[in-house]
Amino acid sequence: MTYTKPRFLSFEEYLSYDDGTDNLYELFNGELIEVPPESGLNVEIANFIFSSLFSIVGHRRLRGHGLEIEVRGEPKNRYPDLTILQPEHVQLLRQRNTIRLSMVPPLLVVEVVSPGELQRDRDYIAKRMQYQDRGIPEYWIIDPQQETILVLALTDATYVEANTFKGDERVRSPQLGELTITATQIVAAG
Repeated sequence: MTYTKPRFLSFEEYLSYDDGTDNLYELFNGELIEVPPESGLNVEIANFIFSSLFSIVGHRRLRGHGLEIEVRGEPKNRYPDLTILQPEHVQLLRQRNTIRLSMVPPLLVVEVVSPGELQRDRDYIAKRMQYQDRGIPEYWIIDPQQETILVLALTDATYVEANTFKGDERVRSPQLGELTITATQIVAAG
């Protein structure tokens, strides 16, 4: 028996595909690339931020790794470690947890950098460019290896470094204001 990998001519074709699993895929040049499970470290850090932001934005506007964002370029979609939705997303995502290009961008996305040069470049360069192009107002890059939280804010369609937090500095978000959590607490959560 021969298995043929599916190819997709459009993102819409991909969205209608169901292989009967709960696997997450990125669509790259028409082919599915399975997204590996997140590391325990990344999940612990994302969960800590989730619980810290819960009282600020509420559970309906917080999404973990399973939220898919359609982007331009390759791959055609990304799965941030944590996302803060706009209020209008809540109803729109009830059927499928995908923010399409036709929707307003989410308020904020968070990526936790995994070890390795490829993963580092993906979060610091490739995702940064795609999230910037998508018009996402704020992007956090949490780097456990450097023990830093880089907060990028969209200004005139370009990400500028709002701040880099480390140690006992309390994280300040352009979208959410000063938070009660520090860089050390975030990194130590993992």
